[in-house]
Amino acid sequence: MTAFIVTGTDTGIGKTVFSAALTRHLGAHYWKPVQSGLEEETDSQAVARLSGRPVLPEGYRLRLPAAPHISARAEGTRIDPATLTLPPERPLVIEGAGGVMVPLTERETFLDLFARWRLPVILCARTGLGTINHTLLSLAALRGAGLMVHGVAFIGDPEPATEDTIADMGQVRRLGRLPLLHDLSTLHAEFAAAFGDIA
Repeated sequence: MTAFIVTGTDTGIGKTVFSAALTRHLGAHYWKPVQSGLEEETDSQAVARLSGRPVLPEGYRLRLPAAPHISARAEGTRIDPATLTLPPERPLVIEGAGGVMVPLTERETFLDLFARWRLPVILCARTGLGTINHTLLSLAALRGAGLMVHGVAFIGDPEPATEDTIADMGQVRRLGRLPLLHDLSTLHAEFAAAFGDIA
């Protein structure tokens, strides 16, 4: 695979740290089409720091940390999805915002954008309580849009029964599990051990 979309079942689940490790593992470029929230380290900045790989400029940089359509409205602007065309660089890791159905505009979600791009999707899912429902719903939405799901990457403490249920009921490949890391200096070793054959 030369390009992947990385999305999640929710926000704040470790998708950016996973994306950084995947970007380095593949020797890829990284692209975040829309960044909402500029006061702290952005996702692109975090990936550049953690991966050491090239990071492409975001299509939109919005100050307010909120859903992109709300952030854009607060700045008196509007996101035009037609301007978010796939960069030519390969390999490429593209990270969405939050979950699959996060609004991009008042009428379109990130899922609509992913459906136009037709790239394989890696779904990041936490292992905590509630993840079975969130992950199965996300898988149904992705497949309903005609997208190929490359697999699910779990993030968090081991929950074998939960992970087995998602893999079986969701009929999806379990790519591996990245533990929550308090010391990110071990990130790439942990990723290689869990996701060595991800591509």
